This record gives sequence, structure tokens and C-alpha cells, in this order.
Amino acid sequence: MGGLLGRAALPGLLSGPRAAGPSLLARPSSGGSSWTRERTLVAVKPDGVQRRLVGDVIQRFERRGFKLVGMKMLQVWEGPNVVCSSRAMIGHTNSAEAAPGTIRGDFSIHISRNIVHASDSVEGAQREIQLWFQSSELVDWAEEGHQSSTYPA
Repeated sequence: MGGLLGRAALPGLLSGPRAAGPSLLARPSSGGSSWTRERTLVAVKPDGVQRRLVGDVIQRFERRGFKLVGMKMLQVWEGPNVVCSSRAMIGHTNSAEAAPGTIRGDFSIHISRNIVHASDSVEGAQREIQLWFQSSELVDWAEEGHQSSTYPA
């Protein structure tokens, strides 16, 4: 894990898309929901894994109502405005400036050990998700017959 997502490796791995394919990010809404489906990639960094904070990070996204649609020690979350919301939940990159109550504000100890990576834009999320996931590896809650009280199918 450390070699795969180490400080030097992560930026290089997240800098370019895998082969172009169908969109993994935004799809037209099917049914009554008016929001465009938005997804973001979240990676708990090695320091967060070492400190056993993976569950805490996942729990915060679940409590916010986002749906976990893909996971490989990386998570893909889906929901309205999920990119912006996740950035707010995670907090400032510099732990000294991260607000209490944010993931980094509560758990980060230094800017170089700031617990988690999250996509910084819808376009960045699409690029990052395509690096790590095939579209068949992501759950489409509506197509799979899963029901959600938060997001109607």
C-alpha cells in the first residue's frame, strides 16, 4: 500500500486518464431526481491507513448521505455536489489551516501527512476514477435495483 499510494507515486498516478471510454462521472438522471449524478474519488493515504482511520473517513461520507459505488482501498462516492461537498468535509490541505470537524482538521498532523486525497473538480474526478476503475466495477444503484431513501431511483 505505501509504495502504491506513497507521496511521490500518487500525483503521477492521478495525472492522466486511462484509455478513453464511457463516462464514469455524470450520467443523465433516470427518474424523479433532478440532480446530475456526480462522482468523486477519495483515497485514504498511507498515514491514514497506518493510523486506522479508513473507517472514520468512510463513516463521514456515509453520514453525509453519499453512496459508496466503488472501492479498491480507494472509494468512489456519488451524490449531488459530491466533489465540492467532499472537499469541504475533508478540509484544507494544510492541517494547520483545516477547520475542526473536517477530516484533516480532526486527524491530520502535518501537511505531508494529511490523511486523504479527494478529487478537486468534476473533471479531475472523472480522470482519476478512470485511472482506477472500469465502469463495470462501479455500482449503479438504479440499475441494480437498489433503493435509496435519499436519492430516488
